[in-house]
Amino acid sequence: MPPFFVHGLRIATTALALAGMGYYVASLLAARIFLRERRLTRPAYAPGLSILKSLKGLDPGMLAAFRSHCRQQYGGEFELLFGVSALDDPAADAVRALAGEFPGHSIQLIECPEQLGANGKVSTLVQLARHARFEILLINDSDITVGPHYLEGIARCFAPAAEDEGKAAAGLTTALYRGRAHGTLGSRLEALGIATDFIPGVLLSKWIEGGLHYGLGATLAVRREALEKAGGLLALADQLADDYEMGARVARAGYRVALSAEVVETSVPAYDWRGFCDHQLRWLRTVRDARPGGYAGLVFTHGLVWAMTNLLLCEASAASLALLAASLLLRMAQAAVLSAIVLEDRTLLADLWLLPLRDAVALGLWLAGFAGTTIVWRGQRYRLKRGVLTKIAQG
Repeated sequence: MPPFFVHGLRIATTALALAGMGYYVASLLAARIFLRERRLTRPAYAPGLSILKSLKGLDPGMLAAFRSHCRQQYGGEFELLFGVSALDDPAADAVRALAGEFPGHSIQLIECPEQLGANGKVSTLVQLARHARFEILLINDSDITVGPHYLEGIARCFAPAAEDEGKAAAGLTTALYRGRAHGTLGSRLEALGIATDFIPGVLLSKWIEGGLHYGLGATLAVRREALEKAGGLLALADQLADDYEMGARVARAGYRVALSAEVVETSVPAYDWRGFCDHQLRWLRTVRDARPGGYAGLVFTHGLVWAMTNLLLCEASAASLALLAASLLLRMAQAAVLSAIVLEDRTLLADLWLLPLRDAVALGLWLAGFAGTTIVWRGQRYRLKRGVLTKIAQG
């Protein structure tokens, strides 16, 4: 390799490593702002809530996740509506068992046979919403486990408060989430990435952009009025990133997207390596499709990998060693604060030693994200363009 080219790479990786360190510091500041906001006490508010869950198949821990929604300390009314495409779906038995355990709760199992678009989850939600009794619809995934004050925390975000003066009315509330890994390396890397990559990005974008302008699938609590003005659920039936898009459309309709103080937990499947890569590429290409500028900017978030690359290019010089040590220290501090304090999950601390591997894999997958528009979702291949899914025929 020509010396001038190596010199150029040394300069580039030094600059990218320093930019990454700046990103780690900025995400720590964004986390501090979120923690300060989380301590604010909002007025009590307990409107009726309709919880909508689209189900397909039976996942490990699903019934336990359902139970957590029934053990709420909430002053208002709420109902649980579960949708399946056919009543012989294995998930239907879990809903029936739940109804037997909690006979005092309003729990309905509803058959939703219509396929209204490529996104089967949204097709089911459209049909469930027809049966919902309350003004606020709360949508979350089947594997989401919540704390006993979850509904209370979500509902309070809709109550007018002094700190909201001059702001638009809250139309949608979303929530951060942590991942619960299941043994395999792919599952552990995924959970680590949620806490140390995805969540910092969310908090940083909230700070930089003066609020959230999209939703997170772990919780989407939306006023019917805001949803209708944003185009309704049916308009999302061909969207892959329906959660992101719902929040974006509600924001464009003139409403505020609020971030709850509550943190929920999602169950990360026991991915093999292929499954992990398919899932990561699906998420990365979804981000690239929705926010192309933000996706390109992710080059500055891989500071630790750029510092490791710089160490190799500089043949472990004193300066490159110092750069790597500083980058590693900031990366570990960021990861520890986000996982243990923001997401309140100290179990992830035991996996922080995997961060160099996780970040190296993440950089490779980020580059691969530029190389096409094809994703794999529920075993089927789709082409993604401007948020719309087109099914690719099996050859």
